[in-house]
Amino acid sequence: MASNVTIRIAADRVDIPLLNVEDKNQRLFTPGEVVTNQQGFMRGHGTYMEDEHIKSSVAGVMVQVNKLITVKALKGRYVGEVGDVVVARVTEVQEKRWKVDTNSRLDSVLLLSSVNLPGGELRRRGAEDEKQMRKYLQEGDLISAEIQNVHSDGVLSLHTRSLKYGKLSQGILVKVFPALIRRRKTHFHNLPCGASIILGNNGFIWIAPILNTEDSGGFTQNLEDVVPKEDRETIARLKNCILGLAHCKMMLFDTSIMFAYEESMKYDVLELLHPEVIADVAFLTQHRLHVLNQ
Repeated sequence: MASNVTIRIAADRVDIPLLNVEDKNQRLFTPGEVVTNQQGFMRGHGTYMEDEHIKSSVAGVMVQVNKLITVKALKGRYVGEVGDVVVARVTEVQEKRWKVDTNSRLDSVLLLSSVNLPGGELRRRGAEDEKQMRKYLQEGDLISAEIQNVHSDGVLSLHTRSLKYGKLSQGILVKVFPALIRRRKTHFHNLPCGASIILGNNGFIWIAPILNTEDSGGFTQNLEDVVPKEDRETIARLKNCILGLAHCKMMLFDTSIMFAYEESMKYDVLELLHPEVIADVAFLTQHRLHVLNQ
C-alpha cells in the first residue's frame, strides 16, 4: 500500500532571518547540499568533497575564513578549545582528580593539582589533600572552570586557578546549544538588571544573584542565604529570555541578553513561555542589535 510521506528539511524548521543578526545573507545548509562549486577553496569541518563540489555534511551555517570553508552545526556536542570558559557538573571523585560533565563527547578531567586550595594556599598537594577531596568538590556540584589542555583523544583538562573560577552556589543552570554562545573576551558579566551570568562556551549558562567578588571562586557556598524575591524574579526572567533567544537560534552574549530582558519588561515572567511572546521579544532584540551594528 503506497502512502505519501512529507519530510521537512532543516531549512524549513528554523527561522532563517534569526540565525545571525550581523549577516543577513547567512543561510542554513542541510547535509548533502552544495556549499560552493567554485575552485580554489579548502574544505574544513562539517564539509566534504564530491564531484569537485564542497558539500555540507551537517545542518548548519557556513563560516568562511579566507579560502577555508566550514559549516558550523547548530546542534551537536561541545568541542572544547584551550582557554574556553565552561560551566560543568562534577560526576565522579577519583584518585587525584574529579570527572566532570562539560557537555562534550567524553567526560572532562579536573586534577587536584589544578585547583586552588582553600584560602589560596600555594603548596604541593599531598595525601591529606586527597582525603579532603570530597570536602572540596563532590558529585553533583556545579563549577566554573577554564580549559587548560585538550588531549589527543578529545578529553578536556580543566583548571580553576583563579578566584573567578570554582564552586557555584545559588543560581539556575540553563542549557543551550554550544554553537549559540558567542566567543567574547570575557564570559563573566554582572548585568545592570541585578544578576550575574556566566556564559559557558559549552552551552551551559549560569545565572545567579550578584555576589561580592571577594567571596567568589574557591569552594565557598552561600546556600543558607535567602535570595530576595526580586532577585529570583530577575533570574527567572533572564532564563526565559535566554531560552527564547535560543529557540529563535539567536547568538547569546551580554548585549543580546540585556536587549531581550529590556524588551520583555512589558510582559509578565510567565508570559515569556508563550511562543508568540518569544517571537516578539526576539524580533525586537534582533532589530536593536541590527541598529547597534550599523
